[in-house]
Amino acid sequence: MIDQTSTFGSLREQLLEAAAAFADSPVAVPGILAGLVDDVDRALREKLEIFPVCHHSPASALAMVRRLREKQPKVIYLELCEDLQPLLTELRNCRLPVAAQAFATDLDGFPKSWAPLSVVAPITEASAEYQAIAYALETPGVELVLVDRSTDHVFQWAPKEEAKERKEEAGLHGDAVGVEIGDLRPRFAELEEHLLHHGKVRHWSEWWDQYVEQPLSGADYDTYRQVMVLIGSLFRRLTPDGDRLAVDEDRERYMWTRMREHLAAGGADPGDCLYVCGAFHAASRVEQFGLDSTATFEISPRTGTKWLYGLIPSSHSAIEAQFGLAPGSVSIAAATWAKAVNRTKLAPFQLTGQKGTRKRAGARGARGARGKPLPQKADAAPADRLTGFLSRPPALDALDEAELLGWCVDIVRLARRNGYLASTADAIAVFETSILLAGLRNRARPTPYDFQDAAVTCIEKDVVPGRRDVRRLCEILLGGDRVGEVGYDALPPLARNVYDRLAPLGLDLDKRTIQRALIDLNAHPELVPCSDLLWMLRYLLPDDAVRPIMGERRLGERSIQESWDLAFGKHQRSVIELGYEGVTIEQVLEQRLRRSVWDPKATAAVALAAVEDAVLFLGSRRFADELGARAVELLAAERGVDDAPEVLRRIRRLLAYYRANEPELPAWCEAFVTAGYAHYCTLLPTAFVDDDTGVRQVGAMLGFLFTMESLALALGCDRAQLELAVQQSHPEAPAKVALLWAAHTQLGLLTMADLRARCDELLANPLVVPSVPQYIMGFVQAMEPAPALSGFVVEMISKAFGRLPDSVLLPWLPKLITTLRAGAAELVPVLVREAGRTFPGSLPAVDSWVPPWSARPKPAAAIGAPVASGPVAELLLGHPAACDGVAGLLGCEGEWRDPASGGGAGGGRPAREVTALLTAHPGPALALAGLLA
Repeated sequence: MIDQTSTFGSLREQLLEAAAAFADSPVAVPGILAGLVDDVDRALREKLEIFPVCHHSPASALAMVRRLREKQPKVIYLELCEDLQPLLTELRNCRLPVAAQAFATDLDGFPKSWAPLSVVAPITEASAEYQAIAYALETPGVELVLVDRSTDHVFQWAPKEEAKERKEEAGLHGDAVGVEIGDLRPRFAELEEHLLHHGKVRHWSEWWDQYVEQPLSGADYDTYRQVMVLIGSLFRRLTPDGDRLAVDEDRERYMWTRMREHLAAGGADPGDCLYVCGAFHAASRVEQFGLDSTATFEISPRTGTKWLYGLIPSSHSAIEAQFGLAPGSVSIAAATWAKAVNRTKLAPFQLTGQKGTRKRAGARGARGARGKPLPQKADAAPADRLTGFLSRPPALDALDEAELLGWCVDIVRLARRNGYLASTADAIAVFETSILLAGLRNRARPTPYDFQDAAVTCIEKDVVPGRRDVRRLCEILLGGDRVGEVGYDALPPLARNVYDRLAPLGLDLDKRTIQRALIDLNAHPELVPCSDLLWMLRYLLPDDAVRPIMGERRLGERSIQESWDLAFGKHQRSVIELGYEGVTIEQVLEQRLRRSVWDPKATAAVALAAVEDAVLFLGSRRFADELGARAVELLAAERGVDDAPEVLRRIRRLLAYYRANEPELPAWCEAFVTAGYAHYCTLLPTAFVDDDTGVRQVGAMLGFLFTMESLALALGCDRAQLELAVQQSHPEAPAKVALLWAAHTQLGLLTMADLRARCDELLANPLVVPSVPQYIMGFVQAMEPAPALSGFVVEMISKAFGRLPDSVLLPWLPKLITTLRAGAAELVPVLVREAGRTFPGSLPAVDSWVPPWSARPKPAAAIGAPVASGPVAELLLGHPAACDGVAGLLGCEGEWRDPASGGGAGGGRPAREVTALLTAHPGPALALAGLLA
């Protein structure tokens, strides 16, 4: 039976009759329609007045201003995380939009993989929430109470899959979880598609603006309230059951529990209170709904996670990206709000000292505009405004030709500035097309969306990469992507410290444009601390926040002059979030370096990089020694050699720095060398035969062993360990075989003559020729542990080019180039320099040039050459082993002759060879004679 005595009895009857006449299902639709009316009736009869809102809705903000000036409540309950309340007083030091943020990195009670956790609640001027906050903070005797779940409960109640798979969104909010205050969007996909199709709109934001925002912007409070609850009830009843709906219901239980607790503790009159929540929650059906409910809800305790709070800058585009709104919708809402305020002469509430808000005539703040409250009917039943609102067609606004003409002229001017060939004819076309599109969509007055479509149609004739398109220009024209700013007084201590320490640069770091800082460290030594701070910020902040144009900082080197591009205004959020990690930049940097080396995935290369950063930015010997000791532990625990090239590069650089700047090496450096020597000797045989270990890694291992050998032996290591490791290695890959030959040559186990003979055999074997690039790759990598082999590598490549036929060389050459580029890009410059020293420097000299590795013709024997004699000759003849060893290494052949034989081959050979050498190459002798003259 229909309750005819109810306020909405007539409306309920009409809806049931319509459902019976048009619905296919006689049960579901009537039940839903009747339930909508019941939800509205229930919400309006609640003793605690419920104010339903939509997120960033100008209509909600206008209704809020009117209601606050009429009712003047003493307590406002706001749907916002209760632990964010201390941040609200700092809003007066900011330029909207900004977002209240809760941030946590040290998790206790949540999986470590979720770190860091971040929750943001964006606030704009054109929102009912901000109007309520400004009224409460500026009006004496008014209490503002946040009643929504805490940020800790946001993640306690979040579905585990959703929390783990939070995707990063574009904009200032990053991957933070947004608190959806007053979220109103159908969660039934078919319903949203149906509304967009029949509303002749492209996206949800446009539908909401046309069918809800515009009709309610001038409606009275009762109509606004009933329509919003009706929409919230519709979306709620068509929401599929799931985790999200369960979380929403728990939020409603939480909020009603908190409000009853506050009323019981403070004794406030419910008639002087106002509950501001999303329209979705206003139509709640949980058993805890209402002040008269006796149902209890147990609120779970918070975890041990330490939350940090602050305000961060937000923007219209960040809000749109985070909450799934159409691009430009928040900017259009801000423009609609400003226009409605001017049209209605309504004085919105503003915080004293608020940046970036217009001081409108008559807007004296909440205190000056209070006046006397209007008389209200006590316990009066709400009148039915839904029937009239739903039964009559919407009132269509008349065409505002002046406004539309202004838009058309401005968009043409803006398009011309951005490179479009727009003219007055295009402005006329945009004007007429806007009216045409509005008529096709049943609108008497073109909306900003109609104007935007018309401008794109008439002006966007081509798209040029890197140029703003017309749709973006329309957004700029209608308000643009307004970006908020957190004031100095609302910044955390670290951010204020950064701005104070950079003050000597004389730049306005609050600007969102790029600031150029020129620093002459010799002429202005007082700017050295600024330079040190900028290098630390370069390490901690995103790359485009602090970017060096001139100057660098490396171990043992400092720049004389530096040039920086600074964009602190654009990256203010990153600077603020550094304040969540510490009090000073130095503390944050030290914590990050320490965290990186103690991470479970840390390697010795990571620890060495941390040591280098500690020396460069902090200059702390104690802290560097601590990180170095950790590097020794990590190296000893590693079971792979993937990071061997990085380890070799960094330890060489650190050793060179300490040798040049310290009286002795740190103890950790000595321990690292000895541990690395034993570590790589142990892993060398396995690395040679392991297919997963590349030749570059093996070359780096040998480079560590050979270049650190003298220091390791001085520290007590045994060279026999290296010899045994090399002799136990038996690789099969061509590159590693070549690397092993180079190691044998370096250890004296293989002479240069034998190595040259082996390589000649490779070039002479047609079956092996296709693999020669791999052998060359091994020899190129061998230049790391044995730099003396660079000349031999040039010799081998030259022989290959000289001996191989074109049919073999042409297919072989691309493979050689790609192999060198992929595996030895950093060693190719060394190879090129060696080739430059080996080959002649001019083209004519090439014809007469004889390669040094080719056999030279023996010069004619000199007549009457002097006989070698004296103590040197006697010493060499008495102990020939040393000369024989050197001759063997150099690949020279010869025999000893008795000097007593006179002027024969043996006795005169040294003098004859010197004479022949000077005759063949007279250049050095002539240059020496010129110097002596």
